Amino acid sequence: MYMVESKGGAIVCMLLSLLFLGTWPAVMTLLERRGRLPQHTYLDYTLTNLLAAVIIAFTFGQIGSDQPNFLSQFSQDNFPSVLFAMAGGVVLSVGNLSTQYAWAFVGLSVVEVITSSITVVIGTTLNYFLDDKINKAEILFPGVGCFLIAVCLGSAVHSSNTADNKAKLENFSNDYKDAAQGINLSTLKETSEADSKDPEKGNDSAYKAKKGTAVFLIELEKRRSIKVFGKSTLMGLAITFFAGFCFSLFSPAFNLATNDQWHTLKKGVPHLSVYTAFFYFSVSCFVVAIILNITFLYHPVLNLPKSSLKAYLRDWNGRGWALLAGLLCGFGNGLQFMGGQAAGYAAADAVQALPLVSTFWGVVLFGEYRKSSKRTYMLLGSMLLMFIAAVAILMASSGHRK
Repeated sequence: MYMVESKGGAIVCMLLSLLFLGTWPAVMTLLERRGRLPQHTYLDYTLTNLLAAVIIAFTFGQIGSDQPNFLSQFSQDNFPSVLFAMAGGVVLSVGNLSTQYAWAFVGLSVVEVITSSITVVIGTTLNYFLDDKINKAEILFPGVGCFLIAVCLGSAVHSSNTADNKAKLENFSNDYKDAAQGINLSTLKETSEADSKDPEKGNDSAYKAKKGTAVFLIELEKRRSIKVFGKSTLMGLAITFFAGFCFSLFSPAFNLATNDQWHTLKKGVPHLSVYTAFFYFSVSCFVVAIILNITFLYHPVLNLPKSSLKAYLRDWNGRGWALLAGLLCGFGNGLQFMGGQAAGYAAADAVQALPLVSTFWGVVLFGEYRKSSKRTYMLLGSMLLMFIAAVAILMASSGHRK
């Protein structure tokens, strides 16, 4: 099997992981905003997420002369480590599923900031001690502090942006209440029919309403699959914080699976390789996602319409994008673990700076924060600056596993 051994190689893995993990949420959000049911999207995503782990296992896990390779570990008595890997996959799957609903309520940028910050504050601290303190504490923990400040700023950004949107809608017209209840205003209907095309079919996406305006917000509400008008923003924040807690546990669990710090393996049994652990991790992630999403097809949450397996199989609208999202997430997670095995999983949590990438996509693709107040812009800028500082500090704390 191939192992990343140098600090430079580990940082390259982290940077690639950062790009992939920051992009796949934008793809999923794009589909929800175009009206595709999240259950359908997540089932597609889950298939290629597992495929990415299989590809990594049978390439990096099999090439080279270093032992043990991926296939040989199936016959070893390593069940305790397998359980840790699968536990990590379970919490990641639940966290990813939760964020899919949180994005609709809170917005892509803020959800990613809050969940990533919670992941670093809890997960990085656990990984530091699990890795026998190979990362420099005097550098690492100031970086964790920066992430903690970023989560507070992220909550403030969401609150400020919500107030901005509410003001836009209230000032737009007295007919807003009718629009929020799903009644098509004649002027909005004419705008929508005359000036919008379906980008899923390869046509130009053309909303005459400028991003950030009240008309744009109402048209978005009418089009998206998860309706958020009139819903409590506290629900979105609660889902976000729950997802962040789930994310904070998957990396420490994976760390225990590959390094056996609690000495659960019998003497002489090799530790799970990062590729074998990632395979088991992804299998459990896949199983949980399939069970939950098939359940949500027939018993949906958040007032989503019911669906079925038959309807899912027939829904090809945006399926290619959903499959791409699964590949991006799968390879992103694999690269994070490859870098973490070499330089320490605490330093590898620098990939939790993925909100820098997600915020870029949120602004460019979805018009987030367009025409917002100066207060919102100042908070957003402060949040991103704090993230940049946190990433630089965490990467500077990288050590080298002996």
